[in-house]
Amino acid sequence: MSIADVKKTSEHKMQKSLEALRIDLAKVRTGRAHIGLLDHVQVDYYGSMVAVNTVANITMIDSRTLGVQVWEKSMAPKVEKAIRDSDLGLNPASQGELIRVPMPALTEERRRDLIKVVKHECETARIAMRNLRRDANATLKDLLKSKACSEDDERRAQDDIQKLTDKYVAEVDKQFAQKEIELMAV
Repeated sequence: MSIADVKKTSEHKMQKSLEALRIDLAKVRTGRAHIGLLDHVQVDYYGSMVAVNTVANITMIDSRTLGVQVWEKSMAPKVEKAIRDSDLGLNPASQGELIRVPMPALTEERRRDLIKVVKHECETARIAMRNLRRDANATLKDLLKSKACSEDDERRAQDDIQKLTDKYVAEVDKQFAQKEIELMAV
């Protein structure tokens, strides 16, 4: 393994951590409806758990209401139950084959709670970035011990890894600020 490999691997893993954070933040709902909200809701489809969007068409009825049109009539009660039982706090209502999912308005207290959740998710991502930096630095030390690189190269590579870490932590902070603004918007 070379220094370039260590840098490339670290950057790739940090990118993956940032992508996981974006996915987690998308699950924290704001007062507005968006079709990605139900992406992680699982429903029992003939014995196997699948995402709601694989058994139904999800559309926006208006800014605060989602429409879930199931493809098989028999799936409507199961989809409705799956949405109700999810951790999103939604209360769907069936209208024949169409399931309406209204987004309740967020109270100030609920907004504060959601910001705490977002802050925790972001801190977890920052810790993941720092752990990746630690692992990369340990690998660089191993390269130095095995005489695969010089001390100067190892020190330069550690500086590069630190810059990479700073860049991704700043991106996490940016994601947090953006989500906080989104949550506090009425």
